[in-house]
Amino acid sequence: MKANQNLKTIMKELIWFSLPLILSGILQQLYNWADAFIVGNFDGELSLSAIGVTTTPINFFVTTITGFTLGLSVLIAKNFGAKKQENIPPLLSAFAVVLGSIFLIIAVGGSVLSYQFMELLHTPSDTINLASNYIHIIFLGLPFLAVYNVYTATLRGIGDSRIPFLSILLSSIVNVILDILFVAKLHWGVQGAAMATVFSQATMTVFIILYGSSKYSWLKCGYRKTSFSGAVIREGIQFGLPPMLQSSIIFLGGLVLQDFMTRFGTDTVTAITTAYRIDTLVMLPIVNLGSGISTFTAQNHGAKDEVRTRKTLIAGTLLTILISLGLTGLVIPTGGKIIALFGAGTTAVTIGSAFFQRIACFYPIFGLATAFRGYLEGKGDLLYSSIAGMISLAVRIIASYAMAPYFGNMSIAYAEMLSWVCLLFMYLLRFAKNRKQDLIKG
Repeated sequence: MKANQNLKTIMKELIWFSLPLILSGILQQLYNWADAFIVGNFDGELSLSAIGVTTTPINFFVTTITGFTLGLSVLIAKNFGAKKQENIPPLLSAFAVVLGSIFLIIAVGGSVLSYQFMELLHTPSDTINLASNYIHIIFLGLPFLAVYNVYTATLRGIGDSRIPFLSILLSSIVNVILDILFVAKLHWGVQGAAMATVFSQATMTVFIILYGSSKYSWLKCGYRKTSFSGAVIREGIQFGLPPMLQSSIIFLGGLVLQDFMTRFGTDTVTAITTAYRIDTLVMLPIVNLGSGISTFTAQNHGAKDEVRTRKTLIAGTLLTILISLGLTGLVIPTGGKIIALFGAGTTAVTIGSAFFQRIACFYPIFGLATAFRGYLEGKGDLLYSSIAGMISLAVRIIASYAMAPYFGNMSIAYAEMLSWVCLLFMYLLRFAKNRKQDLIKG
């Protein structure tokens, strides 16, 4: 009975920890759409297109930052669980400065060479000036994003997901207000939208630093010479580099798949890209629950409480299965209807509906894979997790091309389903191997 109660307690804790992360993810999606929506309505289709062509390079840099700080969060959670709080401020300060400095250099270079940068991306001639004007300013927000994500990783690692949520909420409100002011009222066009975004990013960074430091006074002492010791930097890179490389490679792989998609025509591109936009929101509960499992596992592993570590996996697995099945039941009958709300034509809606009917059936597989991924990463097995993710991507790309002659545009769905199965298989193999080693040691 006590074991069941403990399991229920862990499930509740996971839900309460993951909920702000889910809401933050939703706000981030809305945040990303705000510029496009307001610019499209008040400055015209050409400006909207200009913002659209900058999405890919911006997302690449954002993905790189979040990938690195994912590993950093695991390291911080491990130290927190081991009651080594004195190790956390040096990690926080070192990587806030290091990542902030790296992306400051990228920001300055990208801002100065924004036009040339957009030329390299083969931006259409009718939008290149607007696109370069937009990204010229957007680049300046990268250092804020870097520092913000380091603080988010730190707070998430110590079990606080509410402050990051509040900072995103504040940032979203500031962004919308400034978008309306700069674009709708002052008619500054894409440059106004970009300034609104950078101001809001600066706001959330300042907020999370001030609020985080005031709530956790021991975080204030981070900026010391010892913060920049070689050991601190090496340990942070050891944890942060594998997920960063994985995130970057998966992002680039996504570009390959996007190019593959275009061979099936405009209707398929419209259907699948819209479906993925919906899918990103739908999958947030699973993805963020995986982050919760990773954090709880790292804390318990750091505390050497292997019983609670295993219960975290059990609780997290049960939750991901329940949520995945619920999402499957929700998406299969409504996926096509939601696509239609985005203004897609009849053919695109039909394709999108068929896509969801196939891929949603495999949400439980993805959920299980995410749960075991969170567990393995929480145990510090980030390199294996990253390699598994990259192998899964390779399987998806190869399968897409191999299946295309037989399944046409639905090969996109079948290839992704196969990649999830492959991912789960690799995680289960690793889990079984580690479990066997633990039993031998025990």
